[in-house]
Amino acid sequence: MNNHDQYDEAFVVDSQTGTRPLAKTFMANVFTWMFAALGVSAVFAFLFANNESLQSLLVTQSAEGASLSIFGYAVMFAPLAFVLLMRFGFDRLSPTGMAALFMVYAAVNGISFSFILLAYAASSVLGCFIAASLMFGIMAVMGYTTKQDLTNFGRILTMGLIGIIIATIINWFMGSEMMDYIISIVGVAVFTGLTAYDVQKLKRIGMGVEQEGVPAVGVKKMAIFGALSLYLDFILIFIYLLRLFGRRD
Repeated sequence: MNNHDQYDEAFVVDSQTGTRPLAKTFMANVFTWMFAALGVSAVFAFLFANNESLQSLLVTQSAEGASLSIFGYAVMFAPLAFVLLMRFGFDRLSPTGMAALFMVYAAVNGISFSFILLAYAASSVLGCFIAASLMFGIMAVMGYTTKQDLTNFGRILTMGLIGIIIATIINWFMGSEMMDYIISIVGVAVFTGLTAYDVQKLKRIGMGVEQEGVPAVGVKKMAIFGALSLYLDFILIFIYLLRLFGRRD
């Protein structure tokens, strides 16, 4: 889950440049870590989707049919554990430890995404990925450049996120295709909006970091944690788009 409220710094803008050099460096580091994580996820998704030996680690065959192995279940549920560990271990983890956890998290996510590559046509996956990239990019630029305070907008979107979680749990038992469709539409809208909100918030954090003289160790960890938020925004936009428009094999 996104952590939208952990680091809410004062929005201080340099009167000459409109931003501060360290803030730009901070944002560059955030996006570098995010793209690195996406790359790791893509590599592991491709490897597991195209290697039968690796696939056999995730699925076991029996007389009753195929089912997830213990490793397969671990891959499905481990990402939440990694996010919680990074969230609650933020103060204790070193930047190296935080980075290692983030990359392992991205790798585990990539392994779970291999099921997506197997379930959907390659053209659908590519099309939805491109669409998600464009939507994410546009909203990231808007969030970085807008002078409008998106705090209240972010609160509304956070309530929408909570609604998605509740609706998803309910639909897990109901199995309604219509509700699944509605959840996917709302999911695309919510996480597209959260992209702009998160980018603006991270920009404010970068400015607050310079103003308050936060130690380099803390800055590095905050950049990685910020990258996690944007990584989740992008991944969830992509997944919900795929659920809406993806064509299954």
